[in-house]
Amino acid sequence: MEGTYVIGVAGGTASGKTTIVKIIKEYFGEDIELIGHDCYYKAHDDMPYEERAKLNYDHPNSFDTERMVKDVLALKAGTVVERPVYDYSIHNRAKETVTVYPKRILMLEGILILESKELRDLMDLKIFVDTDADERLMRRITRDMVERARSIESILSQYRDTVKPMHEQFVEPSKKYADIIIPEGGRNVVAISILKHYLKMILEGKEV
Repeated sequence: MEGTYVIGVAGGTASGKTTIVKIIKEYFGEDIELIGHDCYYKAHDDMPYEERAKLNYDHPNSFDTERMVKDVLALKAGTVVERPVYDYSIHNRAKETVTVYPKRILMLEGILILESKELRDLMDLKIFVDTDADERLMRRITRDMVERARSIESILSQYRDTVKPMHEQFVEPSKKYADIIIPEGGRNVVAISILKHYLKMILEGKEV
């Protein structure tokens, strides 16, 4: 296998970055490996559930980015890694891990992956998914109510107290590091088509 080509896909909460990554992963199947930054939320076994639920999960310090960097370096070196798993239902890291194998293309996804210089330095291509703030809030409300069984009051409270200010302080400024900006997330079929073509050329070993 040739060297690993690392792509970072960042953007605000509910911007559509996960949708884009899933479309790409489904298209290429086993040729691409995916790692989400959310898997690397720090463990808080020392805290009761009530305290863990109040933590700011949108700040860079909430992630064990150092471990993610080590895992990406290991995968680039051809080594299998055990990726952590985060359990949203308990606001803590799960006991099990997931085995991740080196692949030709590795996609990293998360709101703050371009904020980290250590992660940026490992990327060959940096993408920022840029979606209107009102649209992102509506998507987040729908997602959290359906997938995480949360009340609209708790969603809006968290958005006001941590999500919005952290986006403005850390996520939005990281857009300047992107090589490509994709507006409107998964709805941007043209951008996704171009990205598919680009990655296909990489997998086929063609010059890009």
